[in-house]
Amino acid sequence: MSAGQPGGGSIVRRMLLGAQLRRLRESRGITREDAGYSIRASESKISRMELGRVSFKERDVADLLTLYGVTEGGERLAMLGLVREANAAGWWHGYGEVMPTWFQTYVGLEESAALIRTFEVQFVHGLLQTEDYIRSVIELGHPEAAGPWVERRVGLRLERQKLLVSERAPHFVAVMDEGALRRPFGGRQVMRGQIRHLLEAAEAPNVDVRILPFATGGHAAGGGAFTLLSFPESDLPDLVYLEQLTGALYIDKHDEVVEYTKAMNALDKVALPPAQSLDWLIACRDEL
Repeated sequence: MSAGQPGGGSIVRRMLLGAQLRRLRESRGITREDAGYSIRASESKISRMELGRVSFKERDVADLLTLYGVTEGGERLAMLGLVREANAAGWWHGYGEVMPTWFQTYVGLEESAALIRTFEVQFVHGLLQTEDYIRSVIELGHPEAAGPWVERRVGLRLERQKLLVSERAPHFVAVMDEGALRRPFGGRQVMRGQIRHLLEAAEAPNVDVRILPFATGGHAAGGGAFTLLSFPESDLPDLVYLEQLTGALYIDKHDEVVEYTKAMNALDKVALPPAQSLDWLIACRDEL
């Protein structure tokens, strides 16, 4: 994927639906060109549909299913139902005035992931930030923003954090460079509260907090922060999310994802184990 993909938690449903349509088309030996002709669309549109990068019209999917020989039964009904789910708006759409489209894509992916592995260099990860820390980060990044806008952004991030305690909570692994904890946001009290919150969050069975001390020296992820997302559906590949100042990259090419997976596995080997990471956090808190 590239920067600026369409947003929404429905993106995962679109990806899943697209993968299923591709499987059906290929099983029938039908080309993308012929599939496009059947719905009065181009070959490139079929390609984008199969990658989940465009919204779906129920009529188009119905016509494609007929072309692919799926004319009745549970599979047809299920796939048409998936179209409606894919077009449904996620809770985050209510924050559209403070949330760029490219980030809506990430929140949708985050909501559907079974495993989230992230490496942070400058900040505590957004899912683990306290309210005061969030506010300090947002005010620093948007010094001209009005108070109500800032508070909406704070509320958005707090709402995102509910994912970690929900019924569908993913396994979340956060590897943080020591610099992310040493760099103060909001002053000593804010940082003490933030570290205390990390200690509490790490008690959850689905949350692993790992610290990469300065003493480790160089490491395999010298390129900077990234997030690796894995999904429960076997049809969906792992994705890498790279956030930039005014946009983001979503990487799904297998060879590139493999390289990021290798980097994350290397970080796992050199970062402090969970128990030692908690000891490090306690010592850091006591220094403040």
